[in-house]
Amino acid sequence: MNSIYRIVGLSKQGFHLKLNLKKNKEELNAPLLKILQEVRYDHPCMSMRKMYYYILPEHLGRDAFEHFCKLNNLEAKIYKSFIRTTNSSGVKRFNNSICGIEVTGVNQVFVSDITYYRVNNNFHYITLIMDLYSRKIVGYCASKDLRALNTTIKALNKLKKSVNKENIKDAIIHSDGGGQYYSDEFLKLTKKLNLTNSMAYSVFENSHAERLNGTIKNEYLQFSYIDSFSKLEKELYKAVYKYNNERPHLKLNYITPNDFYEKSLKGEMNKKMKVSDYQEINFLDYKYKDKTNFTSVKGI
Repeated sequence: MNSIYRIVGLSKQGFHLKLNLKKNKEELNAPLLKILQEVRYDHPCMSMRKMYYYILPEHLGRDAFEHFCKLNNLEAKIYKSFIRTTNSSGVKRFNNSICGIEVTGVNQVFVSDITYYRVNNNFHYITLIMDLYSRKIVGYCASKDLRALNTTIKALNKLKKSVNKENIKDAIIHSDGGGQYYSDEFLKLTKKLNLTNSMAYSVFENSHAERLNGTIKNEYLQFSYIDSFSKLEKELYKAVYKYNNERPHLKLNYITPNDFYEKSLKGEMNKKMKVSDYQEINFLDYKYKDKTNFTSVKGI
């Protein structure tokens, strides 16, 4: 190996430093692409230069940012391929493990996603983890950057604190292909918790997490006066509490997610859902065990 280091003109330490920098950049670029797609969808005519000053990514300079946009067809025009999420060539990927499975209870499948939230001239980020069966938010956090330690790991640690570790053993955690979901630190944590990693290849394969993002931002946060990161954290806490405990959920037949979650833990619910190719949910059996019948609901 020493001869190889000499050939490339780098010391051993310098070689591994460069390798780690490249890896860190890839992990940040994948979720940045998703954010850019959202911004481009909202602002189809905004120039790349304006997008740079709108987002101000910490790890890319202006010219590198514009080059990254061109590589991913994000120049100033309507982005026709919005259904694509991240270009994950050459990085770790996991199969979509929830496609076609039947979910029969809570703590079997968790879905997660990261979205952006703009406060004044700063971009902040929100990470949410939802129990698919009950639609309860079981992990969440706000962050100032896209590093895994401040996004997915922080949200998953919150899930770990709120749920007994044995209760989530062998559960699936499903996400898009963002770098925070395949970072070494995140994978160490999912392994420690005995979670199976699953990834989507399009937004349609992570539709529940995408929709949850919109609910929290558009039905709660946008009606609050948020002028700082600390205010965002406080309002996110309130939004999650209201969503879980006060907002009746249509797909749960107007039961709140937390009530549905608790009833399921007690064995009071008897519902099955099948996840189709595009995560459309078909409710096969929707009734309490006390024989109180509910209307069958199909679709997401």
